[in-house]
Amino acid sequence: STPCRASATRLAIHRVKFHLVCHVTRNASLARHVGPALCFDSRHYARLVTLKSETCELALDSTASCLCHRPPAAERQSSKQSSGEEATMEEEQLRALLRDLEALKQRPDDPASIDRMRERVVAMMNPAAGAASRSKIKDMSAEVVDSNPYSRLMALQRMGVVENYERIRDYSVAIVGIGGVGSVAAEMLTRCGIGRLLLYDYDTVELANMNRLFFRPEQVGMTKTDAAVQTLSGINPDVVLESYSLNITTVKGFETFLASLKARSSRERSTGVDLVLSCVDNYEARMVVNQACNELGQTWMESGVSEDAVSGHIQLLVPGETACFACAPPLVVASGVDERTLKREGVCAASLPTTMGVVAGLLVQNALKYLLNFGQVSPYLGYNSLKDYFPTMEMRPNPQCSNPACVQRQREYMEAKPARDAAAKAKREAEASTANECPVHLDNEWNISVVDDEGTATSSTRGTADILPEGLIRELPAADSYAEPAAPVSSSAIDDDLEELQRI
Repeated sequence: STPCRASATRLAIHRVKFHLVCHVTRNASLARHVGPALCFDSRHYARLVTLKSETCELALDSTASCLCHRPPAAERQSSKQSSGEEATMEEEQLRALLRDLEALKQRPDDPASIDRMRERVVAMMNPAAGAASRSKIKDMSAEVVDSNPYSRLMALQRMGVVENYERIRDYSVAIVGIGGVGSVAAEMLTRCGIGRLLLYDYDTVELANMNRLFFRPEQVGMTKTDAAVQTLSGINPDVVLESYSLNITTVKGFETFLASLKARSSRERSTGVDLVLSCVDNYEARMVVNQACNELGQTWMESGVSEDAVSGHIQLLVPGETACFACAPPLVVASGVDERTLKREGVCAASLPTTMGVVAGLLVQNALKYLLNFGQVSPYLGYNSLKDYFPTMEMRPNPQCSNPACVQRQREYMEAKPARDAAAKAKREAEASTANECPVHLDNEWNISVVDDEGTATSSTRGTADILPEGLIRELPAADSYAEPAAPVSSSAIDDDLEELQRI
């Protein structure tokens, strides 16, 4: 029965998180009404979990064992197995969490306590990852040792690709849609050491998602945001993770989404996020992200994969400067057709983890270039896997866009253009003067000098070539001499010579 108790405790932890989420969303009445009636299915047993918040007691009604009927820990036998001890420890942690949750009801406006409680719930939900997880690292280091997870990332700074890679910890990125592209993008940003990551999705993990990357079979039934937090917190505990299991296309979901993008982070002095990545799979959600970013003036990047899973694209959208999603809408959006009516029963879009991975890589690479200011940020980049074709283009905003917020941002952008151009000109002049004052190469180990290719350099090179090393002299070859040809011999002389020979 001990394994059953451990499994039941883990199921109860899921229940605690449900109450916590309901409390955070200020919907405690839903938790009181729905909590006692929810059943949880596991691989072995079905249990009814009830959380009695009045006395902070846990009752687990199971077909195999019932925790509330077991004697206290002090009265249990001292020879119980290690798995039983782990289950008891989980029970104590769970009861302590319930007491803190009860106390939190008296302090509804304490976000720090909510964040700490969320971290405790995540740690209890994933005890296996806690054993192998590393401790948090305060500062990124370029030291090349096997125990430094940031050494290869900081090498970008040493090689001159990025000026200051450690700035990545100061940035916040929101990812809307934790599917085939969004989950991989979240993992990449987590491994890169992003400072804060906000995750939005309302769907749950299914076995149909196993053909993609990131998710695991044991996470089936969990919300995608919870599964993502569970995995990402084990990969890099330095990243601040915030999950929002909501549908942004609803009125309440949109309000929560908008407020979370403007909310202040506990580790940042500024408000809002630095970049929004849209990884949704429908146009309705894209239009919602477009509306929110236009209202906030928030830069965002859109991504997508075709239904046949052989092509995709990424796009940079800066309100007022580039075209928004409504400036040149797809046919489905422009015609006003509900795209849900276009789906047929028993037919689903194709999905390839290879295409998802390529698009996610292009998206995160573009995001890193935008945040860390290196390379060229692509305004639009397509991908066709059948022909290995990567088209690029740039789209200007539509002055007659149907989105009023987009038109307002265009007007603000044009009004600020003179000041922006003057600042850019001053920056270029300052950079040019600095470049003239500083040497070309600060570290010239091999004493390499840069010379001009014009006449002065040519004459100098020619004069240097005439000087020979000591002991060698230059000797030019003498003119060729030819011997004078002999006078021709007459035939009479030849006859006289023959006669003389005959007499001899």
